[in-house]
Amino acid sequence: MSGKKVTSSDVAKRAGVSQATVSMVLNKKYNVSFSKDVIRKVEEAAQELGYELPKRKKRREERRQNLLVVISPNLTNPYYVMLLQGIESRAAEQGFGIFVCNTQRDLKLEERYLKMISSLNPQGIIYMCNPSQCFMEQVEDLSKRIPVVVVNNQDEKLSVDAVELDNSKLGRLMARHLLELGHRKVGYIAPPLTVRQKQRSKRVEGFLKEFQSAGLKENVVIKAADEQIDKDVPGIDSEYRIGYDLTKELLKEHPELTAIVGLNDMIALGIMDALYDEKYRVPGDMSVMGCDNTLFAKVKEVSLTTIEHFVIYKGMDACDIIMKKMNSRIKKYTEIEPVSIYHVEYEPKLVVRGTTSYPRSEKRKINKKRKNIINKEEDV
Repeated sequence: MSGKKVTSSDVAKRAGVSQATVSMVLNKKYNVSFSKDVIRKVEEAAQELGYELPKRKKRREERRQNLLVVISPNLTNPYYVMLLQGIESRAAEQGFGIFVCNTQRDLKLEERYLKMISSLNPQGIIYMCNPSQCFMEQVEDLSKRIPVVVVNNQDEKLSVDAVELDNSKLGRLMARHLLELGHRKVGYIAPPLTVRQKQRSKRVEGFLKEFQSAGLKENVVIKAADEQIDKDVPGIDSEYRIGYDLTKELLKEHPELTAIVGLNDMIALGIMDALYDEKYRVPGDMSVMGCDNTLFAKVKEVSLTTIEHFVIYKGMDACDIIMKKMNSRIKKYTEIEPVSIYHVEYEPKLVVRGTTSYPRSEKRKINKKRKNIINKEEDV
C-alpha cells in the first residue's frame, strides 16, 4: 500500500469489521460495547498499515472570537438600550459583534450566562450595571483572563475596569433645580429600593441630602414600588406603571405637593399621564422631573425636564476600554504584562424643558412683584 494514503476503510477490511467500528474504537468512543478481540484486531490492523487518525480541527475554545458579551439587567428601560447603542456602534467600528445577555434581574439567569461565557470565548465582557455581589468573585476571576468593564455606581469598590456614575450627584442636581424654583413640598417616585439596586438608593439619597441642607428633608415624600416588581419579568411598561400608579396614591395622600420627581424618565412619563388623567396641568399645577434624558423626554409634546449624563458615550467608553486592554496584551512593550484599572466619569447636566416651573404660590408672588414694578413705572 506504499504511495497510497491509508484510510479507515483499509483498516476495516484488514480487521474484518465495519468502518464505523474502526472509527469508534480508534477514537475511544465506545457507545457500543466491543469485545476485547474486536478492539485488538482493529488496533493491530491500524498499526500494521501505519494508519493515523486525522488531526482534529482546532477546538473552538482555543480560538478567540471577535465578540463582546454584554450583560444587561433589562432592555425595557431606554437607558439600557442607549448604553447598548453606544457599545454596539463602537464595536461595529472595530469589526466586533456583540452577544447580549438579558438577566431580567434574575440571579439564576445571571449565573447561567456567566457559565456560558467560556464556551462563547469572547474578547471582552461589559456589564451594563453592577454584577450581583454573590457573583463578584466569578467576575473578578474572569477579568484576569478576559477584559471586563462594568458601568457602575461610583461608590462601589470594584477591582475591574469601570465607567462610573455618581448617582447621588444626579439626585442633588434634581433637588437643587426644584429648590431654586421655590418648591418646598415634593414627592419622589422610585422602583423598589433594595440592597441589590444601590444605584437607585443613591439617587434618592442625593435628592434628600440637598433638601436636608435646606432644612426641608421632612417635606420630601418618598414613594417606592414593592419589591415583588423586581422579581417579576419586566414588561415594556413596568416602570411607566410604577410612575402612574404611585402618582395616583401620592395625590390622594399628599395633595399639598407642588412637584413630583421620577427616578428615571420612564417613571416620569407615568407621572405625567396620571396627572393628566386627574386634570392636573403640568407645570401649572404640578412640576414633573425625570432623569437620563432619553429620546421620549425630548419629544416636543412631552418636553420633560431631566438630567443628561451622556449614556451613549458611556457605552462607547466601555467598548474603548476593552479595545485598549486587548491591545496591551497583544503589543507588549515589556516582558511583564501591565495591570491597569480604568475609571471614566462624566459630569451630569441639568436639561430644563417645559415640565418644571415655579409652584403656584411662588407664581403669585412673582406676578405681584411684576405688577408693583409696572405700577411704579406708570406713576413715574
